[in-house]
Amino acid sequence: MNIADLRKSYEKAELSESASHADPLKQFERWLNEAISGEVPEPNAMTLATVGSNLRPSTRIVLIKGFDESGIVWYTNYQSHKGRELAGNPFAALQFHWVEMERVVRIEGMVEKVSDAESDAYFHSRPLDSRIGAWASPQSEVIDSRTVLVTNAAKYGAQFLLQPPRPPHWGGYRLKPDHWQFWQGRKSRLHDRLRYTLQADGGWLRERLAP
Repeated sequence: MNIADLRKSYEKAELSESASHADPLKQFERWLNEAISGEVPEPNAMTLATVGSNLRPSTRIVLIKGFDESGIVWYTNYQSHKGRELAGNPFAALQFHWVEMERVVRIEGMVEKVSDAESDAYFHSRPLDSRIGAWASPQSEVIDSRTVLVTNAAKYGAQFLLQPPRPPHWGGYRLKPDHWQFWQGRKSRLHDRLRYTLQADGGWLRERLAP
């Protein structure tokens, strides 16, 4: 099969100004809840894009763990590749792609670390194996083999038993949106695309973009 011949007609829904929320966070909440109730696979998965000091962008999949008026939250290793890039350039972009619903949400803004209290609370809510894993994995570093991870997990499991503390190199980030885009697939590639831009007074400007 020629990959250039792959086609899909998007015909499941529409996105109009009258049917969308004036607040992008409320619109996001509506779509996320619909993705969850529609049993979309991993509706909480999002692409995180960062840019390093060499100006090369990089992406990876992370999981949203919370959202409110202050921003979108996820957790990771602060010493990872993405952590190092965010330390040098705190601007990032997120993208949700709910394929089955023919929808995409794009979010841009500045990123900050969440408080230690927030990171502690989430860390201690995780399964024990995941808490041990946060200690065992030197994320993004070169390792000789998977044996390194297994050995580290056994080491920290024995050291901390059932009560591993949150590693100092692990915690949460919060992206504070100043730009949202909502994309709904439509027939004949005439997709619906709404952009929300944060204004100086704290309000949002909603505009329709050509697909």
